[in-house]
Amino acid sequence: MRILAAMSGGVDSAVAAARAVDAGHDVVGVHLALSRAGGTLRTGSRGCCTIEDAMDARRAADLLGIPFYVWDFSERFRADVIDDFVSEYQAGRTPNPCMRCNEKIKFAALLERAVELGFDAVCTGHYATLVDGPEGRELHRASDEAKDQSYVLGVLTAEQLAHTIFPLGDTPSKALVRAEAAERGLTVAQKPDSHDICFIPDGDTRGWLAEKVGAERGEILDQSGAVVGRHEGAHAYTVGQRRGLSLGVPAPDGKPRFVLEVRPVSNTVVVGPKEALATAEIGGVRLSWAGRAPRERSFACHVQIRAHADPVPAYAQWSDAGLTVTPEAPFDGVAPGQTAVLYDGTRVIGQFTIDRTVSAVPALA
Repeated sequence: MRILAAMSGGVDSAVAAARAVDAGHDVVGVHLALSRAGGTLRTGSRGCCTIEDAMDARRAADLLGIPFYVWDFSERFRADVIDDFVSEYQAGRTPNPCMRCNEKIKFAALLERAVELGFDAVCTGHYATLVDGPEGRELHRASDEAKDQSYVLGVLTAEQLAHTIFPLGDTPSKALVRAEAAERGLTVAQKPDSHDICFIPDGDTRGWLAEKVGAERGEILDQSGAVVGRHEGAHAYTVGQRRGLSLGVPAPDGKPRFVLEVRPVSNTVVVGPKEALATAEIGGVRLSWAGRAPRERSFACHVQIRAHADPVPAYAQWSDAGLTVTPEAPFDGVAPGQTAVLYDGTRVIGQFTIDRTVSAVPALA
């Protein structure tokens, strides 16, 4: 097969490309330039799309003996990922930019161009497995649970899965990938993993958002509507947050309070006790299926609401208007804007963006 290997400059994508070459595929490497800031360099181990990363990717491609290109996707990345991130926060939601990047850039823009150029599939260093089942290709969790990335890949459609390969999915641990990279002579063998949000290289999300949307002071309210503190900008808060509230009025019971709601229109933040974070039901939009859609409109499943959260047994109901999920035990601290990924065992069923929640403690809502 003709394979386009997406090479981020990290050890995972380099080893994935190497394995594609070993499998006898005709492989071409490509690095995505997602920022037009010419002087952008890595800060510590943050980020994944810097000049340094592009150079690391090129060195890996040269060692593997494959052609290598850099494609400028910066405009689409800004429109589909960065602008979406800002608008979601402005609306009082908590977005997942990695999910949007996978959906809009790595497995939409990149794959579309790859297919147009005659490639059969895109290869990435994600930790997930693909299984060719009787009804088409299925997306499953990786062998290494600690590195499993099936959650952030839950946005992939059946058509995208059909043109994707994940060579690292069956690898038991990241340590083995690093060891393999060292044996191959890849200079990225011990390169630190990227983390946080790639377009906020210093990790200061609050400060970055303040520059983009402004920082207007506002009130922090308790559930009765009484003012218990003030904030420097509602965008800096998310549901479930405890730290950094700087409340001037202590709770009557002396217990910590958590963010329950962010109201961008009134520029207020609502806080309350931890038990008020319990969520009995979630619903959402942007629904997509990772392969075939469920035959039944109601079905049992497991639901994961964060990249590193434990899956929760639940019951799902869907229609053309969206999907509703009721967990067996309440979720804790669900924020609108988060992505919920549905599983059947290790298989990813699909995903949706949470836009409504129902409290498990109505008296505190």
